[in-house]
Amino acid sequence: MMKKLRTIEMQRLSVDEFKQAEKLPLVVVLDDVRSMHNVGSVFRTGDAFRIEAVFLCGITSTPPMAEIHKTALGAEDSVSWKYFPTAMKALQELKTEGYEIWAVEQAHGSTMLQGFEPVAGKKYAVILGNEVKGVHQEVVDASDGCLEIPQFGTKHSLNVSVAAGIIIWHFAQAGEKSLLPTPQTGHTQSSGMSSNAVPGAMPPSASPSAGS
Repeated sequence: MMKKLRTIEMQRLSVDEFKQAEKLPLVVVLDDVRSMHNVGSVFRTGDAFRIEAVFLCGITSTPPMAEIHKTALGAEDSVSWKYFPTAMKALQELKTEGYEIWAVEQAHGSTMLQGFEPVAGKKYAVILGNEVKGVHQEVVDASDGCLEIPQFGTKHSLNVSVAAGIIIWHFAQAGEKSLLPTPQTGHTQSSGMSSNAVPGAMPPSASPSAGS
C-alpha cells in the first residue's frame, strides 16, 4: 500500500543549496503578465525544476508582494529574478549572453511543442505574454521563433501559469533525465536533486493568452 510522504521525507534542497546547485539552462521571461498569482506560480514551478531565472518585464509585478507569495510559497526567494522595463530590454541582454529565444505564442509558422528538439548544453529563454494580449508583436519579431502547445478543445489559449508548467516540464524531461523520479518508486532516491551540471533544455510552446 502506498503511503504519502511526509515533508521531511522529501529531502528538498534548502534555499542556500538551491542557489549553489547547477540549474536547468532556462530563463522564463514574463512580458506584461498582469496577475500576481500567475507570477507566483511561475516562480514555484521554476523552483521545482531548478530553472536558471525568471525575468519580470513591464507591468509584471516583482517580489516582495503578498499576492505573489500566496502562490510562490517562498519560491520567489530561491529562484533568481530580474526586472526589466520592457521585454525587449530583457531580450537584448539574453541575446548578448548567447541564449536562443522562443516566444510562446500561436503564430504563422510556429513550431509545435512535440516537434521541437533541444540541443544539449544550449541556453534557452522562453517568453510568456499578457493574459489577454499575449506576447508583444515586436517581441515575437525579435525572437528566434515561436513555440505552440497543441490544443484540441474549444478555447483559444491556456492560462499563463499552466502554459509555463507544461513548458518547463517539457524542458526538464527532455533536457535532464536525472531530474525525473525513478520509475520503480515514483520518487527520487537521492537526498535532493543532483548537483551535476544540467546538459540541455528545450524550448516551449503554447499560447498563454487569456486567463487569470
